[in-house]
Order: sequence, then structure tokens, then C-alpha cells
Amino acid sequence: MAKFTKEEFIEGLKEMSILEVKELVDAMKEEFGVDPSAVAVAAAPAAAEDDTPSTVTVTLTSAGPNKLPVIKLIKEVTGLGLKDAKALADNGGAIKENIPSSEAEELKAKLEEAGASVEVK
Repeated sequence: MAKFTKEEFIEGLKEMSILEVKELVDAMKEEFGVDPSAVAVAAAPAAAEDDTPSTVTVTLTSAGPNKLPVIKLIKEVTGLGLKDAKALADNGGAIKENIPSSEAEELKAKLEEAGASVEVK
């Protein structure tokens, strides 16, 4: 039997239907005693995550009419002093940069609950 490269194998898979790929997986289980679908299933979530950025920046656009709770929250999550937290609340800007999307959504919810307007980019 002729040996072929990984790239040739992948190109061949691209031309197969789902049924043909399933039959190939079943044949590999039978021939080699391994389940290649376990590796494919583990790789599938990684492909889905590529659609969304892994890290984002939370930016304050407005502290709203009642700035005190927003200033306290900024101070708490950033570790800034009172003066710097107040300046950030007054002028807007990045609260946290390069954080996971889930953490950014939690922070956004807290800031909006305190009355601020926030963007996640």
C-alpha cells in the first residue's frame, strides 16, 4: 500500500461525506483498537472558540449620574487609588485589558448595575 502525507489525508477527508467519515472512524476502531473520534471531539470546542476573541478589553464610556458606586467598583477591580479611580470614572477609558471574555461580561454587568455605560471590545 502506498504511503501518503498528512496533507493528502486531510484533503481526502475534506472530500468525504459525514457518513463516509463515520465509516472510516468505525474501521479505524476495528483495525487499530483506538477511538479517533475522542480526539476529534476534544478538538471541536477549540475550533468553536476561534470565532470569538479569547481576550477583550472593558472600556468605561460613562460613569453615569451617580459616580460614587462606579468609582468604588473601579478602585476595587483595578487596585487603583481613589484619585486614579475617580479620574478614570470622570474621563472614561480602559478598566481592564486582555481579560477573558467571561470575566469581561461579569465586570460589565457589575459596572452597568452601578450605573455606568461600558463597552467590551
